[in-house]
Amino acid sequence: MAVAEKAAQKQAQPKETTNPYESMIQRFDVAAKIIGLDEETYNILKAPQRQYVVSLPVAMDNGKVQVFEGYRIIHNTSRGPSKGGIRYALEVNQDEVKALAAWMTWKCAIADIPYGGAKGGITVDASKLSLGELERLTRAYTRAMVDVFGVDKDIPAPDVATGPREMAWIVDEFSRMQGSFQPGVVTGKPLHLGGSEGRVEATGRGVNTAALEAMRQMRLDPRKATAAVQGFGNVGSISAKYMEDAGLRIVAISDHTGAFSNSKGISIGDAIKYRNANNGVLKGFTGGKLISNEELLALDVDVLAPCALENQIRQANAADVKAQLIVEGANGPTTAGADKILQEKGIIVVPDILANGGGVTVSYMEWTQNRFGYYYAEDEINKRADRSMSRAFENVWAVGKKYKVSMRIAAYIFALEKVAKAVQSRGHY
Repeated sequence: MAVAEKAAQKQAQPKETTNPYESMIQRFDVAAKIIGLDEETYNILKAPQRQYVVSLPVAMDNGKVQVFEGYRIIHNTSRGPSKGGIRYALEVNQDEVKALAAWMTWKCAIADIPYGGAKGGITVDASKLSLGELERLTRAYTRAMVDVFGVDKDIPAPDVATGPREMAWIVDEFSRMQGSFQPGVVTGKPLHLGGSEGRVEATGRGVNTAALEAMRQMRLDPRKATAAVQGFGNVGSISAKYMEDAGLRIVAISDHTGAFSNSKGISIGDAIKYRNANNGVLKGFTGGKLISNEELLALDVDVLAPCALENQIRQANAADVKAQLIVEGANGPTTAGADKILQEKGIIVVPDILANGGGVTVSYMEWTQNRFGYYYAEDEINKRADRSMSRAFENVWAVGKKYKVSMRIAAYIFALEKVAKAVQSRGHY
């Protein structure tokens, strides 16, 4: 570990925490100390600009009204309108959304996209709701946020348990309230409502691009490399498929119902077909031996891609990780306390705010296409997204070399310097 990073980490005294906002702040503090960020800008960037907490009464199918809690947090808009997904999960809480909003600020800066960061969510188990209940909940949330959302203000997108269907409902409800059709208010929409080619695959494709760029720097041949992918939703399954297409042998995959390993390699195409025909889960998959998610994280592979949930690699299990390279498809899969252990083991980590930036990159393209009314073909979208991801990787890698720090701290430094300049140029009042 570099001297500068060691000193900054010692001052910050990071301790194990599973609170995503505290984890984000620990990395933020290390990067801020290394670049000597002034106190005024530090305080501005540390805290969200605006936080909205709303109660959402929804008529349920049984005739009763249930009240759900919703959030939208705008972290920073110095570089442009805020951008960030909406997730539906029981784990959604204010600190989680605050962290995700800040990560979006850094992610957009790294991708060189003129957006700020935001995030939203509703505390709910979406799988327990009927289609009608889900639509009414989504429309209630949109109505509550009608003064927050806007094509030039705050642009939501899909996240955990949301997708094109929910984005279509938001477009419709928002457009009704504004009195005109405004598809650019969200991204990740269905193609027939102004969505973009390549958006569904964008995050997973970006994870693969980041992995290949890192392997090139490490002189690892993808055709001779093995990988384990934790999480088999949109991001994990598509990341695995692109990695397989690039020549990697995927020896383990998992979702919340179980993990499966096969040293000879798992056919990702077969696994996707099985999942799609099996209510969206891998339970019962016969293409590999059943193992635990903890065992998957400790497999002796070249590449580990955590694409599931937060806090998967912690102080308690970081020492068990044997992969040479970790590429974070999920947001916050590694705690701040685990970072030091991974560095001491010589493991290179491509952090979430870089590795999963492909999604917001293509979201930006969708937004610009909506604004101009001109739409690109899929191959053009993919070429632009690949170039953007490669450039972002090169920028962060160069910062890491300059400051002699890990890629995670380099990513924070790169983002902080860019956002700080915007804050300082706009002035304080």
